[in-house]
Amino acid sequence: MLMEMTLENLLSEGQLNHADFLARVDILGALGRTVMISKFGEYYRLAGYLSRYTNRMVGIVMGVPSLLEIFDEKYYLNLEGGILEALGRMFKGGLKLYVYPIIDEKTGQIVTATQIQVAPNLRSLFQYLIDNQFIEEISEYNPEYLRIYPPDALAKLQSGDGGWEHMVPPEVVQIIKERGFFGYRPPKAA
Repeated sequence: MLMEMTLENLLSEGQLNHADFLARVDILGALGRTVMISKFGEYYRLAGYLSRYTNRMVGIVMGVPSLLEIFDEKYYLNLEGGILEALGRMFKGGLKLYVYPIIDEKTGQIVTATQIQVAPNLRSLFQYLIDNQFIEEISEYNPEYLRIYPPDALAKLQSGDGGWEHMVPPEVVQIIKERGFFGYRPPKAA
């Protein structure tokens, strides 16, 4: 299992914060994960790279928001074949997407991979990928984790609110405190 982190997403947010990026790598390493740093901004490029180095099946785990991005045609304007070319490249080697649900903030309902709404012209393509099990819902998860939002945890961490500690694994709490990652401030005395 590899945990891939792309520099592309961080660069798109403006200036790359090297300390923040390396802190993320250290945290994943502390959790016993192998981290791969890439410059693949598109999933089809990542899938192509991974499939070159294995003859085994490749699976990518993502959340519903990332799946929605995959079905947003604006990301494929640079490809002659558009979204169809990108998805063809992505799934040609038997790639499988494992998709973690989210909670719809407006309704409070859990939204799974098969429940998302894609553009009308993409519905048949999306259904094809579901029917042929290229996209699979993750069904075993802790629903309470769906209510944890990284920006909230970061805001608590930086403000000295100890509530962030219940939002991440204990190993992550320890390394953040020891190394002062992400602007960590000790909790304020009551």
